Amino acid sequence: MTDLPNRKSLTTTAGPSRAPNRAMLRAVGFQDEDFDKPMVGVASLYSDITPCNSHLDRLARKAIEGIRSAGGVPQIFGAPTVSDGISMGHMGMRYSLVSREVIADCLETVSGAMNHDGLLAIGGCDKNMPGCLMALARLNVPGIFVYGGSILPGKGPDGEDVDIVSIFEAVGKFQAGTIDEKKLHKIECESCPSAGSCGGMYTANTMSSAIEAMGMSLPFDASYPAISASKEREAYQAGKALIGLVNANIRPRDIITRKSLENAYTFVLALGGSTNAVLHLMAIAREAEVNWTLDDFDRLGAKVPHLADLKPGGKYVMYDLHQAGGTPTVLKALLNAGFLHGDCITVTGKTLAENLKDVPSVYAKKQKVILPIDKPMHPTGHIVILKGNLSPEGSVAKVAGLKERAITGPAKVFDGEEACFQAIQGQKIVAGDVVVIRGEGPVGGPGMREMLSITGALMGQGLGESVGLITDGRFSGGTHGLVVGHVAPEAWTGGLIAFVHDGDSITIDADKKVLSLNVPEAEIAKRKANWTKPALRVQRGVLAKFARLVSSASEGAVTS
Repeated sequence: MTDLPNRKSLTTTAGPSRAPNRAMLRAVGFQDEDFDKPMVGVASLYSDITPCNSHLDRLARKAIEGIRSAGGVPQIFGAPTVSDGISMGHMGMRYSLVSREVIADCLETVSGAMNHDGLLAIGGCDKNMPGCLMALARLNVPGIFVYGGSILPGKGPDGEDVDIVSIFEAVGKFQAGTIDEKKLHKIECESCPSAGSCGGMYTANTMSSAIEAMGMSLPFDASYPAISASKEREAYQAGKALIGLVNANIRPRDIITRKSLENAYTFVLALGGSTNAVLHLMAIAREAEVNWTLDDFDRLGAKVPHLADLKPGGKYVMYDLHQAGGTPTVLKALLNAGFLHGDCITVTGKTLAENLKDVPSVYAKKQKVILPIDKPMHPTGHIVILKGNLSPEGSVAKVAGLKERAITGPAKVFDGEEACFQAIQGQKIVAGDVVVIRGEGPVGGPGMREMLSITGALMGQGLGESVGLITDGRFSGGTHGLVVGHVAPEAWTGGLIAFVHDGDSITIDADKKVLSLNVPEAEIAKRKANWTKPALRVQRGVLAKFARLVSSASEGAVTS
């Protein structure tokens, strides 16, 4: 065997002393000539737990074909996934953010143990994307990500397009008596008509778009539908591209840089993406050893226009963007307008600008999804970092599609999501209220649950524009309304949110970037006087490990 460059796998397979290793690999199909080829991992997050991931085995097989055709030897292995949509509204959601860390650990563990020369990761549901990217950045062997693609829209009882958020909001309408159980059932049956990730600019489509703009996936990766020949062809091409990266020794940390992270978040802002991008991009930056803070998000948010009329703040879904030309056409428009760094290297081996050279502008054809840059949905970003006495470390507000971006009102305080949902069911939340849900932070939850059941029910009852909502937990990418999440420090570690009382005046002001409790300092000090840090809610298992290790939401809620 020759000592080939960029061949980490030779540590596992080369020389007489590695004969036992080779013997085991022969049992899974290796031939003599395979030991002179790059050995690469294919991490498939396939499962039939969720439609987001139920087709990934097919894409993995296509990627394997591409790897073999380019002269590599693929080794497929699995990693777990948690369905955010199915876990929503109950204690299962505590495992969602935790799964991001578990996925990263699984990929690092397997690929690190095998000394893979490269790694191709295929994911679908929300935490798959950041988990895979975190592992790729940690390992820093040539790598590429393939997104499973977006679900097709369903058809509701009145012929309207429906998706997963439609059924969450239909629950609120049913509670308010504006639809009957028959209509609720019809929307339930039609909201998820195929394999693929949730259709709007929710967290899965947000993060896949960010990763494409970052350069860690092939062009069109984020917008090709899950059920399409295009997605299968892309998986094949990604396998070939990975071997090209191995041969050229282009690694994730060559691609994931401060400039490419700016590209990623710029695209999130232009598309109206999920607040979860803030957590996940910070986590990816940390693994890539790139300095990145909440101030960077705010800096970009102040200048990047919100262009996309995509759900949840708008009308359309990712399939509509695909028909309008796809993600590269929007990137091309942003590049031409000076919002992107075109010189960033990507997994194609070319720069972003080179990838986009022959791509037409999204404005080259008639479409309604992406607004002109000089006539945007809003001239600045829809995600705003708020600070104030309630969130001195920072909190994250999403204001896409809102007419009113500020509220001052009386607090209605709930210790946990379930108590709040019961109050909404009982129609005890009224216009002008500021709802406070605490004890849902990374430590307190543990796991920082998402509140889509809450926001969906509020929207369904017609309260989405007239109440405020703050939490030390998170919001689904499907959330819209005047909502503020990631309040830090969280209640469980002594943040001021722990000391809010019913009836206290709270101000949320997205324009002034302020989140404040309007209570005298002396009264706050009195409330804090006898506080002691509570014990963890969970004492054993993965949730307890997460709670003991996790950082603040203001630092990405990472455990490394």
